[in-house]
Amino acid sequence: MLEEARACADVVERQLQHHEPACAALAETLRGLAPQVAMTIARGSSDHAASYFAYLAMQQLGLPVASLPMSVVTLQQAPLHVRGQVALGLSQSGQSPDLVESLRRLRAAGATTVSLVNAEDSPLQQACEHHLPLGAGPELSVAATKSFVATLAASARLVAHWGQDRALLDAGHALPAQLRQAAEQDWQHAVDMLQDSQRLMVIGRGAGFAIAQEAALKFKETSVIQAEAFSSAEVRHGPMALIDAQYPLLVFAPRGAEQPGLLQLAADMRQRGARVLLAAPDDIAERDLTLTRASHPALDPLLAIQSFYVMAAHLAVARGMDPDQPRYLSKVTRTH
Repeated sequence: MLEEARACADVVERQLQHHEPACAALAETLRGLAPQVAMTIARGSSDHAASYFAYLAMQQLGLPVASLPMSVVTLQQAPLHVRGQVALGLSQSGQSPDLVESLRRLRAAGATTVSLVNAEDSPLQQACEHHLPLGAGPELSVAATKSFVATLAASARLVAHWGQDRALLDAGHALPAQLRQAAEQDWQHAVDMLQDSQRLMVIGRGAGFAIAQEAALKFKETSVIQAEAFSSAEVRHGPMALIDAQYPLLVFAPRGAEQPGLLQLAADMRQRGARVLLAAPDDIAERDLTLTRASHPALDPLLAIQSFYVMAAHLAVARGMDPDQPRYLSKVTRTH
C-alpha cells in the first residue's frame, strides 16, 4: 500500500503523457452532446472519486450530477428516461456484474456511456461507448490508493477539457511534483494520536467531502477503526451528539468557500474537549497536519488524500496490522 501510494505522482505524470489526447477528445464529444444531467455509477473508493467528479462538474460546468443506485437499474429494472444524458461508470477492475449490467442497460436506454477504469479490456470498458483509461498500472494492495488518485486526476482533467478551463488545465501539469511534495508531509502526529483509537469521525465539505469519505473507508479497511465521514454542515444535525471529551475527529479544511465553516467546527469541537486533528494549509496557524497547495484549489483534494494515504499505511503498521491484506477483503468485489 505504501509503495503504491507513493507512486501516485508517476501515475498522474503518465496520464498527462499518454492519455491527454483521449481525454480531450472525449470532452469534445460530451461538450457537443450538451447533456442536461450526468449520472455516476460506482462503489467503494470509486464512488468516492465519483462524488469528487460530481462536485467539480456541478461547480465548473453547471451540470447536475446524480449518483445512481445500481439496484434501481439491475434489480428493479426501472424505466429510466436517460436518452441524450451521460452515464459514467468508475471502477478499478471493471468486473462487478451489477456495475457492468447497469452501464449496458443505460446505454440501451439511450444514454452516452463512459467508463473510467484502471484495468484494461475490462467488461465495463466493453459495455460502454466511450472509455477513458486511468493508467495506474497493476494495483496489488487490496486497499486502493493510486487508482483512486488516478480517477480524481482523470476526472479533473475531463472537466477541465469539457469546460475549456485554461487555469485548471495548466494547473494539472504541476500535479506530479505537488503529489511528491504531499507524500513527504509529516503526519506522524496523526499516527501517534490514532494508534489506540476505536472510533473516529472524518469531516469534509464540498470537493473535500470525497476525501473524507475515502479516508473513513481506509481507516476501516486498513486499521479496523469504526470511522464515519460527514459533511461539516451535516454533522451539526445529529452526529454531533456522539462527540464528547476525547472523541477523535480528523477535519480536512483545504482552501475554498467551505474552509471557514470547517475551521469553526474544529474550534467548537476543541472547546468541547474532542481530540481534533485539523488538516489545513500552512497559513492556518491552528492546523495539526499540513495540506500541500495545488496550483488550482480544485486539485487540493488530490494532495490531501496523498498525504493521508502515507499516514494511513504507517498507522496500520503501528496498530499491528498488514495494510496490504485487510482481513475479510479481496481486491475485486463482485456484487449483483
